[in-house]
Amino acid sequence: MFVWLQGLFWSCRQSIFEEMKQRYSKQIESAAEEPRVLCIVQDTTNAKTVTERLTLNLPASTPLSKLFEDVAHKAGYVNGTFDLAWGNTPDMAPLDQSSEMSLVDTGFEAGKKNFLQLIDKDGEQPQIASDESGTADSSGLDDSSQERFIGPLPRDGTVGCSSDYSSPSYSYSSILNKSDTGYVGLVNQAMTCYLNSLLQTLFMTPEFRNALYNWEFESESEEDPVTSIPYQLQRLFVLLQTSKKRAIETTDVTRSFGWDSSEAWQQHDVQELCRVMFDALEQKWKQTEQADLINQLYQGKLKDYVRCLECGYESWRIDTYLDIPLVIRPFGSSQAFGSVEEALQAFIQPETLDGPNQYFCERCKKKCDARKGLRFLHFPYLLTLQLKRFDFDYTTMHRIKLNDRMTFPEELDMSPFIDVEDEKSPQTESCTDSGAENEGSCHSDQMSNDFSTDDGVDEGICLDSASSTERVLKPKSSLTFELFSVMVHSGSAAGGHYYACIKSFSDGQWYSFNDQHVSKITQDDIRKTYGGSSGSRGYYSSAFASSTNAYMLIYRLKDPTRNAKYLDVEDFPEHIKRLVQKEKESEEQEKRQREIERNTCKIKLFCMHPVKNMMMMENKLEVHKDKTLREATEIAFKLMDLEGVVPLDCCRLVKYDEFHEYLERSYEGEEDMPMGLLLGGVKSSYMFDLLLETRRPDQVFQPYKPGEVMVKVHVVDLKNETIAPPVSVRAYLNQTVTEFKQLIAQATGLSAEPMRVVLERCYNDLRLLYVPNKTLKAEGFFRSNKVFVESSDSVDHQVTFTDSFLWKLLDRHGNTIRLFVSLPEQSPGSLANRTSCPKAGATGGGDSEDSLEGGAKGSRKSVEAILEESTEKLKNLSLQQQQQQQQQGLATCTSTSGSQKSSDHSDFERIDSPVLEPDSAASTSQSAAAAAPPSTQQQQQEGRPRGSSSSAATAAAAGPSDPESQFPLEERSDSDMNNDRSTSSVDSDILSSSHSSDTLCNADSSGPLPLANGLDSHSITSSRRSKAHEGKKETWDTAEEDSGTDSEYDENGKSKAEAQYLYFRAEPYTQEEGVGDGQKCLLVHVDKRITLAAFKQNLEPFVGVTSTQFKVFRVYANNQEFESVRLNETLSSFSDDNKITIRLGRALKKGEYRVKVYQLLVNEPEPCKFLVDTVFAKGMTVRQSKEELQPLLKEQCKLDLSIDRFRLRKKTWKNPGTVFLDYHVYEEDINISSNWEVFLEVLGEPERMKSMSQLAVLTRRWRPSQMKLEPFQEVVLESSGVEELKEKLSELSGISLENLEFAKGRGTFPCDISVLEIHQDLDWNPKVSTLNVWPLYICDDGAVVFYRDSAEELMELSEEERSELMKKESSRLLKTGHRVSYSPRKEKALKIYLDGGPAKDPGQD
Repeated sequence: MFVWLQGLFWSCRQSIFEEMKQRYSKQIESAAEEPRVLCIVQDTTNAKTVTERLTLNLPASTPLSKLFEDVAHKAGYVNGTFDLAWGNTPDMAPLDQSSEMSLVDTGFEAGKKNFLQLIDKDGEQPQIASDESGTADSSGLDDSSQERFIGPLPRDGTVGCSSDYSSPSYSYSSILNKSDTGYVGLVNQAMTCYLNSLLQTLFMTPEFRNALYNWEFESESEEDPVTSIPYQLQRLFVLLQTSKKRAIETTDVTRSFGWDSSEAWQQHDVQELCRVMFDALEQKWKQTEQADLINQLYQGKLKDYVRCLECGYESWRIDTYLDIPLVIRPFGSSQAFGSVEEALQAFIQPETLDGPNQYFCERCKKKCDARKGLRFLHFPYLLTLQLKRFDFDYTTMHRIKLNDRMTFPEELDMSPFIDVEDEKSPQTESCTDSGAENEGSCHSDQMSNDFSTDDGVDEGICLDSASSTERVLKPKSSLTFELFSVMVHSGSAAGGHYYACIKSFSDGQWYSFNDQHVSKITQDDIRKTYGGSSGSRGYYSSAFASSTNAYMLIYRLKDPTRNAKYLDVEDFPEHIKRLVQKEKESEEQEKRQREIERNTCKIKLFCMHPVKNMMMMENKLEVHKDKTLREATEIAFKLMDLEGVVPLDCCRLVKYDEFHEYLERSYEGEEDMPMGLLLGGVKSSYMFDLLLETRRPDQVFQPYKPGEVMVKVHVVDLKNETIAPPVSVRAYLNQTVTEFKQLIAQATGLSAEPMRVVLERCYNDLRLLYVPNKTLKAEGFFRSNKVFVESSDSVDHQVTFTDSFLWKLLDRHGNTIRLFVSLPEQSPGSLANRTSCPKAGATGGGDSEDSLEGGAKGSRKSVEAILEESTEKLKNLSLQQQQQQQQQGLATCTSTSGSQKSSDHSDFERIDSPVLEPDSAASTSQSAAAAAPPSTQQQQQEGRPRGSSSSAATAAAAGPSDPESQFPLEERSDSDMNNDRSTSSVDSDILSSSHSSDTLCNADSSGPLPLANGLDSHSITSSRRSKAHEGKKETWDTAEEDSGTDSEYDENGKSKAEAQYLYFRAEPYTQEEGVGDGQKCLLVHVDKRITLAAFKQNLEPFVGVTSTQFKVFRVYANNQEFESVRLNETLSSFSDDNKITIRLGRALKKGEYRVKVYQLLVNEPEPCKFLVDTVFAKGMTVRQSKEELQPLLKEQCKLDLSIDRFRLRKKTWKNPGTVFLDYHVYEEDINISSNWEVFLEVLGEPERMKSMSQLAVLTRRWRPSQMKLEPFQEVVLESSGVEELKEKLSELSGISLENLEFAKGRGTFPCDISVLEIHQDLDWNPKVSTLNVWPLYICDDGAVVFYRDSAEELMELSEEERSELMKKESSRLLKTGHRVSYSPRKEKALKIYLDGGPAKDPGQD
């Protein structure tokens, strides 16, 4: 029974399970199939949550409005009080909260991370949901979340503020939203935190704010409100009191100061700004009720007196002040004052004038001991105390910040500090001056204890009854001040950040105003601004320390009769009410504009303008999301200036991919659809663009459907060797090649039957589409494709594609680049001074004689004349070549035919000799091509094996000189740029005749010269060299082992890649007017796989000299020129429109290196002086190179030196290094490279360096008693021992060994250092026994060693002498380009321009 019941139970359970499975299976399947969207939300509305992320994983069909609800619930905010924006771009466009579109339709991507930012709505922070509403979950904001970091808040992306001010030990109590504090922050423009702190303090001062409100800007006045400082401050205060924004800009205020945007990047001292701003306001408020406002609120009075201690006579004057500067630490003391009260007491503490500082008493008529001091006569209503935390350390010559602890009370009683009498004086007679009272503001430098007395001021008159007058100044009421503003500096003397802690007089609460952040703080937070740190802190240790402490304190006198309250909005004056209304309307207008911006689609717009040279024009289309496609087309029509060019109904907008140049789709039948739906919503950026397409009235727009591919079809004409501009054809990827040919036939009018279609899949990757039934997708077609088509009945169809003329033409098309070549100016003298040996196979002496007679004439011929003469002269040559080739057969046309060679040599003989009439090999080839029938050209091309070319090939490729008749180079895909491995240098003057006159004469005397790397006539189009001499490649280029790179050539000099492509075509080119007037230029089309050697050979006819007689310089940005010297390398690193400059001068042979020689002048202000350019060769000894340098130095530098009186040594930038001994061999003992630099040092005595074991050290004596460095002297050591160095220095200077101390110089030669720093900054007398260990590491010649006598006392300098010496050293070191470490950071002076802008006088600074 039990078993039966158990089976029944399991049976029922199984049936229920099956029923539930059937019921929910569909829902489960649909839910599982639906993709989900992962949303990651960053809350940027306050500093605490900016580092937190909210993650939601929602179904893709979730409406956008539901996303807002979920985010509000998760973040704990009231829905509708915040915005969501895309977080992947800085230009954030908020999402539409009311939209019911799904997440996918809105632009979210399923299966990927979608980053969003939660931002303020209309400038107001989101409201926190109350606990009763039940919307805040555990991740929301509750009461505990109020305990947050408040202090100096880190401001992401703000430049110019030190990142170390937010010390981890520095915390405040809470952060509140703007709506809770009721205060508005100020936006930091860049480094304007000091300005924001002062403006917030002035705003929170009731008396200043109310007085500013009572001032009215007179609209009838001539002053521009933009430049009116009081008006812009008034506007700012109104916005701070009434705006709903979280923070407002200060750009209008700074603009009224006359500042431009650069001022925002200058940080200044807040106390300096306060003084300058008050001065500017006083100037602007002249002849108004507020004329004396600054003095009434901030100005106090003090007496500067001197009292004779013998007779009691006192002379004094009255000064005014706007702030009291309090010293943190007395000069020369390591102990700081502990409180403001101590600093105030020290401020009024008199000093005794005695000894040499005695005071001349008018009554005693002699110098007497006296007391000098200050007395406060009157305190202002608003008392400003500046804590002088920034100082200058004369020991280290650095600006420092004093971070010592200084306390300050919340209530300060100033009665003990007013009019303190000196009870120790024998007499209390008082004397007043002549009544001169300073009306100006008292700057901080006037407040120090060493006041400078003006002449004629201390005219003391004895007034015994004056004591009663003085007593009138004593206070009758309380002098208790309450603290209400602490301006805090966080950072070091090098820079930092300001913010203000201010107490509101309305509720007594302290707030932190940190730029745009406003938050509540407590008394504990104020006490943390006292400063201080653990441990004793000296001047040097605090020089670059960073801390957060109070810098300026502002107190208000506690006087109920004068203490004002803030004006409420309803109590504003009428002109302020009007201003409030005006700003409110402006804010509403701005809000509406922001709403429009949020709903505006901004997308790139392109248009192929039918008139403006058919250029692709680009613009930005901005259209409201509710505008229809028809309206957007009209906007784009006007934007592209098509009115009057084409009718509006002949234009349409299509979806376009600029990168692939692909028309994705057209929008037929969707003209009335809103752009927001059409573009997929309002986004900060789109993954596609729009193209405004135009047509002629008799044409019809072709529909573009999604899934189609774009194909650019170039028609190739084999007969004329041209490639036409592209024709656009659209096809489907599932179409076959046969169907695709039919499409092309319809678009181009060609016959589809014999058509050959070549796809260029990527650069130089050509693929013939020969399988009829293969689909385009299988062939590798993509969105945008490029094909070449040819349809003719030529025999080229029967040849393998890679051997066909079509392939050669396309290959040439893909590798040809256009270069601008500047030719040198050739004067008869310069050409006559160069010689070149005649080539083998010359036509005889007659030609040589004629050419010698006409050398000067020929050298003046223009490039046009060269081309014209070459064309006429070589027509017969071309016909002769063709007849010879027909007779010998096309199969043997690439062999070294004797008759063809003879013809080539006889004609080009005139070209190669620089004193003969210049001719053009390239023009010859072109002319031959022009004379030959096209069929002959084609036969010549087809008859050559793949990978080779000849003069006929070049001629056939050249065609007519008109560039429009050639294939358009702009249609070729750009090549991948290789790194330019060419060793290069800046060109110098042509080398002297001793290095240039012997060029190639010996090599050529035995026969024709071979080409670079032994390439024969198969490689060079117009080759004139004999294949029999290809082993002599050393006469042409620097070998592979010289170049410092891996060889690309085999042992026979053949190219491993067999890159023998030599298409070359040149034509005259005229530069733009004013650019290189008179300069001869060529426009050269050349195959970039040609070697530099072959390229130079093709340029020979245009330059007029052989390729060994000129150099090729590549011109980079800023017209910098670098020589290309590696003849083995191709032009693959060049690209279209690169510039090349040709300069005359001997080119390098194999194993030769161009060397720049500089003179080393160790005791000159500029120790490195350029002398000459020369050439060193592999295997040459140093003495041989010196012998070759001798005549050069004498001729060009007027240096007549004997071999033993100068040396060569290694040069590393400006540092002298290893001394090269005469027997050293280049490349064996001395590593040498192209464009090498070397020092030449003139010796005053025979060379003492004889072996590599010796060490040459440059020494310099430091004389502390004279504060002077003596000239350099060289010391030659036999070993690396310290004792030997000290012995040599002792012999040299006479200093005893026990008193001799030395130190290694720092930095680049000559290791300049200030005489104010050298005595303590260098590491004197290191405890080592050898020079080649730490910390010296003197292992090579040229090290700088300073030495001194330890018994010699350092000169005592007065402050004036030190200051004067500091100026001289600064000037000296700046001239030599060395850093002056003690030089203070140059700061731009803080100025406020009353006329609205800086003065035009350049000398006012």
